[in-house]
Amino acid sequence: MPEFAWPWVIVLLPLPWLLRRWLRPAAPGQALHLPQPGVRLATVAGNRARGATSWLLALAWLCLLAAAARPQWVGPPQAQQRSGRALMLAVDLSGSMRTGDMQLAGQDVSRFGAVEAIAGDFISRRDGDEMGLILFGSQAFLVTPLTYDLTAVRAQLQGAAVGLAGTETAIGDAIAVGVKRLAALPEQARVLVLLTDGVNNAGSIAPRDAARAAKAAGVRIYTIGIGATRMRIPGFFGSQLVNPSADLDADMLTDIATQSGGRFFRATDSGELADAYRAIDALEPMPQHGPLLRPQHELFRWPLLTAIALLLLVTVPRRFAHTRELPA
Repeated sequence: MPEFAWPWVIVLLPLPWLLRRWLRPAAPGQALHLPQPGVRLATVAGNRARGATSWLLALAWLCLLAAAARPQWVGPPQAQQRSGRALMLAVDLSGSMRTGDMQLAGQDVSRFGAVEAIAGDFISRRDGDEMGLILFGSQAFLVTPLTYDLTAVRAQLQGAAVGLAGTETAIGDAIAVGVKRLAALPEQARVLVLLTDGVNNAGSIAPRDAARAAKAAGVRIYTIGIGATRMRIPGFFGSQLVNPSADLDADMLTDIATQSGGRFFRATDSGELADAYRAIDALEPMPQHGPLLRPQHELFRWPLLTAIALLLLVTVPRRFAHTRELPA
């Protein structure tokens, strides 16, 4: 149903009449200091024209007041998909994330290229969650604070580059940054999804110490270890098969997840990485109903346009009449 957001604007309705009374113009003879007080200036337009103009101006003023009162169409209540859950993503940008041992849609891509595509889809599906983004390498940085604007979170992930935060891996610092942000929120489900392809070799906080802090703060950590187990590389005597994920500390990632009540996932290809994010979706389901919200559509444009049209109807004929009266 239509209603006004600012109905108190109606108190301005008598303003033009009050201004006219208080600022009444001086009599023509007094304003021009004519020598004979009885002389009066000739009337430019008849009473009928002045009456029509007054009605148009009054109607334009009413339309302006109606626009200023913000008329709105308010729809029926609708349930919002707001889970009340805060979910933080921590993504490894160390130098090893350049390793091209992943495939996506039949194309060879780097580890970060696969994360960028698959995690971006995961972000889009979490509509209703408050999400944030941490990027870490030698240091950990909060790039996007917790927000319901998932488009901004995804854009920040797509705009990241390997090596941006350094070439080493500070897993403990990344967990600490996430726990600090999540623990400051009211009591609710708090989740940190941490993705890495290496071992903690930088930072000032040990990963297991950070995991204990996460458990105390009620933050569940889901860890994802990314990287293929077999990769063929060219050598002097021909190509050879190597394990590009030899440095991945899976035991540490498993311990972090277990301590905090989360789960560890191993992703050796893009399909397993997608499965890991789907599993997290299932473990942290979205609610069916959220708080009710009534949609509002602003209608102020219509009375505003009507007021402009009425003012043009009053002023344009006067301008043309004044032009015709000018001497040649």
